[in-house]
Amino acid sequence: QVQLVESGGGLAQSGESLRLSCVASRATFMITNMAWYRQGPGKQRELVASISPDQITEYGPSVKGRFIISRDNAKKTLYLQMTTLKPEDSATYYCNGRPALDPWGQGTQVSVSS
Repeated sequence: QVQLVESGGGLAQSGESLRLSCVASRATFMITNMAWYRQGPGKQRELVASISPDQITEYGPSVKGRFIISRDNAKKTLYLQMTTLKPEDSATYYCNGRPALDPWGQGTQVSVSS
């Protein structure tokens, strides 16, 4: 069972940037498709971005061009660089595999004010 610990969230104003990190507990991270998901208040969890072990990336339409997903396999760490933040990006952000597996981590909260 892989443990995932997200960090880096916080308060931001529109247009600012944040960088999220997710550390995995097991080396199987290195051979797993990984992704960032988010869940806003009253909304369903949605896929934000994903990355394959060989760095092939995919993005949701609402973040494409603003967010960049990356990974450091040696550090078993997943990153999400978020730029030009908007209030609608406010959510709890989670990392997980793709497809996602239980259990989920605690997530990291991002709040963007206008």
